[in-house]
Amino acid sequence: MRAARYYGIEDIRVEEIEEPVCKEGQIKIRPAFVGICGTDLHEYLGGPTFAPEVPHPVTKETIPVTFGHEFSGTVVEVGQGVKGFKPGQHVSIQPTIYCGSCGACALDLQNVCYKGGFVGLSGYGGGLSDAVVVPADYVLPLPEHIPLDVAALVEPLAVGWHAVTQSPLKKDSNILILGGGPIGIAVIQALRARGCGQIIVSELSASRQKFAKQFGADTILDPRKDDIVQKAHDLTRGLGVDIVFDCAGVAVGLEAACKAIKVKGTVVNVAIWEKAVPFQPNDLVFREGKYVACLGYVKQDFRDVIEAIATGKMTPGDMITSKVPLERVVEDGIKELIKNKERHVKVLVEI
Repeated sequence: MRAARYYGIEDIRVEEIEEPVCKEGQIKIRPAFVGICGTDLHEYLGGPTFAPEVPHPVTKETIPVTFGHEFSGTVVEVGQGVKGFKPGQHVSIQPTIYCGSCGACALDLQNVCYKGGFVGLSGYGGGLSDAVVVPADYVLPLPEHIPLDVAALVEPLAVGWHAVTQSPLKKDSNILILGGGPIGIAVIQALRARGCGQIIVSELSASRQKFAKQFGADTILDPRKDDIVQKAHDLTRGLGVDIVFDCAGVAVGLEAACKAIKVKGTVVNVAIWEKAVPFQPNDLVFREGKYVACLGYVKQDFRDVIEAIATGKMTPGDMITSKVPLERVVEDGIKELIKNKERHVKVLVEI
């Protein structure tokens, strides 16, 4: 079968490999659409990070590994002992790999498993292939009326949903989002689906500013021109915003986030930081503010996002800005996003 395999920096090869066998407790899936994630770009340009150079503690695999962790598909085969699934069924895959035995897993917090990883990054195959076999626990059924291309957006939307879940959101909460890329837009959609006050977005890119507005932002700020902290206070009668979601992960944004919140406000870190940055705790201390970190998602986030799409509370289809074939995943997918990421929200690979 075909598979896009990651070997190292700037080395992804679409090649023929042996098709995986479905065993007890597993489900074999034919991927339909696969989103290219910022993590994939980081691995391509500067990895391996999640892709294991030594045997992964759970999957026991090393590079090369098949890429693709944001994907939807169709059930091909159901392993012995698996109930609730049948061939032909459309599904979404929660790609969190977890050990099941560490302290985090004992608390049912598989997203922060001490030995964790992701299908499509750390082993167990990946969506960028003609077939993938995963534990049945990783698979969620989809309502028939959700298209498979839209279903490939469930994973990044679940990141935004989880971030909102970690915040003290109320129906009248005023929000500032730093960064209007795919995850920032996912946060906007989660907020709109659950209800909030005004949403302010700080974003450099003109095209991403338009996307943020399209998906529900009330006010767009350009950090090159606008004083983000002053604007956040001006738009909230001098109080400051209730919650900041930092989806950018840059030092100047962190400082602005801590100063933009009102007294007792909350900064939620959604970004993955590439390097250490200066931090002045007093920016939070003088407001008795809170700084909350979140990572990925849990299964309930996937369920909630699927329900929100099914009921029309989320209509994320316009996030898809391009579809490319598997054979062109590097040239028309990864390299296109590296060169022209401002033109896109989500590029899907059609399998």
